[in-house]
Amino acid sequence: MAFVPIYILILGFTIIIDYFAGIYIENSEGKRRKKFLIMSLVANIGVLAIFKYFNFLNQNFSFLLSGFGLKDPLPYLSILLPIGLSFHTFQAMSYTIEVYRGHQKAERHFGIYSLYVMFYPQLVAGPIERPQNLLHQFRQKFDFDYARVTSGLRLMIWGLFQKVVIADRLAILVDTVYNNPQKHQDSSLIIATVFFSFQIFCDFSGYSDMAIGAARVMGFNLMTNFRSPYQAKSVQEFWTRWHISLSTWFKDYLYIPLGGNRVAIPRWYFNIFIVFLVSGLWHGASWTFVIWGALHGFYIIFGTLTSKFRKNYSKVFLLDKITFLPTIITFILVAFAWIFFRSDNFTVAYYIISHLWGGLKEIFYNIYHNLPVFEYLGISKFFALGLIIFLETINYFKNKHNIALWFTSKPFAFRWATYFAVVLIIMVCGVFDNRQFIYFQF
Repeated sequence: MAFVPIYILILGFTIIIDYFAGIYIENSEGKRRKKFLIMSLVANIGVLAIFKYFNFLNQNFSFLLSGFGLKDPLPYLSILLPIGLSFHTFQAMSYTIEVYRGHQKAERHFGIYSLYVMFYPQLVAGPIERPQNLLHQFRQKFDFDYARVTSGLRLMIWGLFQKVVIADRLAILVDTVYNNPQKHQDSSLIIATVFFSFQIFCDFSGYSDMAIGAARVMGFNLMTNFRSPYQAKSVQEFWTRWHISLSTWFKDYLYIPLGGNRVAIPRWYFNIFIVFLVSGLWHGASWTFVIWGALHGFYIIFGTLTSKFRKNYSKVFLLDKITFLPTIITFILVAFAWIFFRSDNFTVAYYIISHLWGGLKEIFYNIYHNLPVFEYLGISKFFALGLIIFLETINYFKNKHNIALWFTSKPFAFRWATYFAVVLIIMVCGVFDNRQFIYFQF
C-alpha cells in the first residue's frame, strides 16, 4: 500500500476468490470440484497476465501482426508491477491446489487464510510456502523462547550482512559495467558477470534469511530457500539448492502434472524444458528471461544425455580425481546464463558474450606477466573478491558442520563480541543507498 495504495485491492480480490474456492472445492464432488479450482487458477493467473505479462504479450502480438501488414488494436497499459506479485500469487495457488488434491483442509477462518497469503516476512519475495507447513502455525500459541529468538536474530543479521555488505557492494561494480559494457575492458565483463552471480545470490539469500529469521523470532518456521548453490556439482543439483521454494513449486504443480519422468524419454525432456521456459517467464516478461530458463533446461537435458559418456571420459583421463572440477564447470555454466538474466536486452547480452574470449585472453595475459593483483583488480574489486571468498568459506563450513550449534556453545563474551563486530562491519562497510531487493521486481 505504501507503493501504490489501491494495489491492496489485488490482494483483496485473490484472497476472497481463493478463500471461497477452497471451501467450495472441499464441499463439492466430481467435476464441480475441478470447476472451482479452475475458477481460482484463472483468477490468479489472470491477475498475473494483466499486471505482469499484458504489455509483453501485446508487444509480441503487434510484431506478429506487423509481419502481415496489420496494426494491433490493443492499447498498452501504463501500470506498475505490484511488488512481489508472483510470490503471493503462487502461494495462493498452492492453497487451492492442495485443497483440491485432498492434502489440505479448507481454511474456514477468513483472517487466518488472509494471514497465510499476506504473512509479512515472506509476502514480497518468499519463500513460497505450502499451506500444510504454514496454516496450522497460525493457530499455535508461541511463548517467548530465548534460544529461538536469538537464533532468528542471528539469521536476520547474517541476511543483512549478505545484502548490504556483499550484494550491494558488488552491485556498484556490476551496474557500472552492465549499464555501459562497451566502455569497459573485456576482462571487466567476465569479472562483472562473476560478481553478479554472487550479487544476486547474496541479495536473494540475504532476503530469505531475514524473512526466515523474522518469522522465527515470532515462533514461525519457514522453509529453507538456499543451500550453498554454488557448491553444486551439476546444474540439476544447483536447482535443488537455489530458490528451493520455487523449484519445488514447479516440480509439484507443473513438472509432475505434465508426467514428470514417468513418460517416454522424449516427453520427459519436453517436460523439463517446458518447466524451465515457464520458470524463465515467471522471473520476468522479457525474452532474455526466457532464454535464461531455456539455457538451464538445455543444461539439464544435455547433462542427462551425456552422463555416461562424461563418466567414462573422466575415468580415462583421470578427471574424476579432481573433485572440485564439476563445481567449477557448474558455476561457469550458471554464470554464463546469468548474462541473459542481468542484461537489459539482447544487444547487451550479445556484446558481453561476444567479448568473453577476449576477456579470458586479457586475464591470462596479466597472470602470465605476473601483474600484481592489486594493480590488475583495483582495491574495490579486490575487496569484493575477498568478500566472495569469505562467503563461500562460511557456506562450505555450514555444509560440513553445524555452525549455529558450535557458535552457541561458545562463552557469552565471545558471542557478544562477534555480534558487535558484525554490526560494526555492517555499519562501516555496508552500502546504504536505498537499493531494493532484486526479487521485488518479480
